[in-house]
Amino acid sequence: MIHKKIEIRNRKASFLYEFLEKFIAGIQLTGTEIKSIRNGKISLTDAYCYFRDHELWVKNMHIAEYEYGTYTNHDPDRDRKLLLKRQELKRLEKKVNERGYTIVVPRLFINDRGLAKVEIALARGKKEYDRREDIKRRDAKRDMDRMAKY
Repeated sequence: MIHKKIEIRNRKASFLYEFLEKFIAGIQLTGTEIKSIRNGKISLTDAYCYFRDHELWVKNMHIAEYEYGTYTNHDPDRDRKLLLKRQELKRLEKKVNERGYTIVVPRLFINDRGLAKVEIALARGKKEYDRREDIKRRDAKRDMDRMAKY
């Protein structure tokens, strides 16, 4: 079965956070949720992860209701469980509790086997001056690239 390439990004996350480590996690979905994702009806804008009973859950990931779903349709804003190896979960939980880092969702994609995967990142919030530095660096690179063309 041929799957069209789905990749949804949260560009706001890379602007607001500095990513320290990245992980690929599976996600527990219902049938209508995966169908909505394949139609591209998903928003990661405010998505973040938290621990509940030593399990990792993602919150504020909006998956729109499936248009052909009937009474079996899902709640668009429900919390969804992420699937990671136990040692990765322990390491993440330890860092989040100790240092006050957060876990954000920079992208969601469908892999070669047709399964939905999320990329999660252990992140630290950027300060205002860090954001300004990033903007200056990006502008300088754009100017250099422009000059190199001529």
